[in-house]
Amino acid sequence: MMKKTSRLLIRAMLTAPVLCPSFACGKIMVTEKIFHLGTKGLPEWNEFSGKAPHGRNLSLNFESKANRKEATLFVHQDDVKQGWRISLNGKRLGNLDRFESKVLHSLKVPAGTLRDGKNKLTVEAPVTAVDDILVGGAFIELDPVDEALSHSFLELSAFDKKTSSALPCRFTITDAKDFLMPLKVKPSLRLAVRPGVVYSIDGKCKVGVLPGEYLVYATRGFEYGVDTVKVTVGRGETKKVTLKIGREVPTEGWVSCDPHIHVRTFSGHGDSTVEERIPTIAGEGIELPIATDHNHHTDFTPYQSSAEAQSHFTPVIGNEVTTKVGHFNAFPVKRGSPLPNHKTESWPELFRSIRATPGVEVILLNHPRNVHSNFSPTDPSHFNPVTGKSRREGGFDMDAIEVITSAALQADHMGPFRDWFALINSGRRVTAAGSSDTHDVNRYILGQGRTYLRCPDKDAGKIDVAVASRSFREGRALVSMGLLTKIKVAEQFEVGDLATNLPAKVTVEIEVLGPRWVKANRLTLYANGIPILEKNFTSAQDKILKADFRHVMDRPKHDLYLVAIATGPGVTKPYWEIPRPYQHKTNKYVPRVLGATNPVWLDCDGDGSFTFPNGYAKQLVEKTNGDFGKTLASLADVDEAVAAQAAGILADQGFNLRSEEAKAQWEKASSESVRRGFASFVSTLK
Repeated sequence: MMKKTSRLLIRAMLTAPVLCPSFACGKIMVTEKIFHLGTKGLPEWNEFSGKAPHGRNLSLNFESKANRKEATLFVHQDDVKQGWRISLNGKRLGNLDRFESKVLHSLKVPAGTLRDGKNKLTVEAPVTAVDDILVGGAFIELDPVDEALSHSFLELSAFDKKTSSALPCRFTITDAKDFLMPLKVKPSLRLAVRPGVVYSIDGKCKVGVLPGEYLVYATRGFEYGVDTVKVTVGRGETKKVTLKIGREVPTEGWVSCDPHIHVRTFSGHGDSTVEERIPTIAGEGIELPIATDHNHHTDFTPYQSSAEAQSHFTPVIGNEVTTKVGHFNAFPVKRGSPLPNHKTESWPELFRSIRATPGVEVILLNHPRNVHSNFSPTDPSHFNPVTGKSRREGGFDMDAIEVITSAALQADHMGPFRDWFALINSGRRVTAAGSSDTHDVNRYILGQGRTYLRCPDKDAGKIDVAVASRSFREGRALVSMGLLTKIKVAEQFEVGDLATNLPAKVTVEIEVLGPRWVKANRLTLYANGIPILEKNFTSAQDKILKADFRHVMDRPKHDLYLVAIATGPGVTKPYWEIPRPYQHKTNKYVPRVLGATNPVWLDCDGDGSFTFPNGYAKQLVEKTNGDFGKTLASLADVDEAVAAQAAGILADQGFNLRSEEAKAQWEKASSESVRRGFASFVSTLK
């Protein structure tokens, strides 16, 4: 694999020429330079801070000859989020592609648009939006795009490194600077194609390209390695490219699931048709894809059959129940079932309606911090981020929550995890999940965020959906976006287990795994959502096992749950590039890969069951009859999470914890955990 080139370094080279493919004839150069366009003083992202953009708009003069037939404008673009308009000699050609990755975009140039002599290409900014982009490296081919891509071909084949058999995969085709290249591929139900990307169920395809030098990658999602070939193809040539990839991350007994998948066909936005979704699922190695179109029961089965892809995955009918008060995935749904009541704004009625839908076993709260219909489920206006208490009638009644949504990432990647910890601490057993929420073939990669479920996985086409759903509800699940983190307590208990009969010294074993093309460098072990172990490390170069830790701790005096989360530098290469947040309140963002466990529940008090932090807090407050001083003293042996719950209960009983008298008492509590717990809760009060 080629040495990774820093995206930031490339973006700093704003005036460097782009090495376009070499052509024998028919090319008109508009400009070799890349220009930074944006609003001065309002950088969209921190990497643009201190850099003066060329301007809001761009005008380029160049020499040409008139075109008597349709021609094609090719323009390099990067980080385009808004509708930037492209005109040639005053005639609108269209827009730049709304695509945040680097791509060589093509636009039709109608006959008669070009003139003999001087011509002008203009790029116009959207009226109000702040959007820093890189654009340039523009040239014109005096042929329609289909003709321009019909003179040079790459015949691509991908094989399993171990068995030498063909396998579903993703091919990514770029130039030397990671720009996705325009492609022409014969339509097929077994292929899904976008600029620079082909998903193939057969592991092969023939693509038309512009003559030039390319990098071709083969991948198959998180579990597999990557292979890369550099190839040069001239006009009139066909080059064969063979790549071999192998399974790297062991996942026996774990089913790969993306519980949040859309298609434009039924959701109405994005770019993936339902037919194209089949090759993307197979090509990214998802064994249990859950169709979750907005207020629609989508069934991939007939389309999977048409593509003859039944052996590669087990499709599940689901529905993203899309309301004005949150988006909730419901699955599995029995074929032909009525839709839940997505028009209600009452959570009790909504959850009753979803659970009444035949077949539904899991309700998943989607992207909890994103805003839709001017509503965010975990916004502090109606959700306490410390105690997990909802101010809405009925509160949360779902089974799971997305902590990683790769198409809707947060600048603060731990924010959704903190919301999840708060929910658990409040007494709700909620499973953490990872998903993609993709509506696209490539803009957001299917299965980049995913959930691994404890379930037999020998036959991907015949996954037991009932077993997988039960594992989802019971928290026998791992969250993955580039890493897989596993945990074992007392040498036998895993995620979802109640660890009983614990010895005085409790061992916690943690493994962090990932493919060779991913790095990891930080691990945190949480108890009741509070960090108790933090490790920075350097993962072994080119190794699957990134880290292997053994931690021994004294058995706590009260029950608690353990969660391990590992992170590492984000992937920036085009075959698995981690996207930016599409909703963001800050221009600071550092992409990270992540692997998280669900809880192992520790029965530390030996009563054979698990008591949540809120349960302990209620017991202690009741025992002290609401006496503030006695309650503080009784909390001496508990952790910060229990103390914060106690603070919330006292506040509900009418105690003003911000008063000088109360503050003086809890700030002088003998236990640091009590002081931190009360301070964290008080910080949420208005």
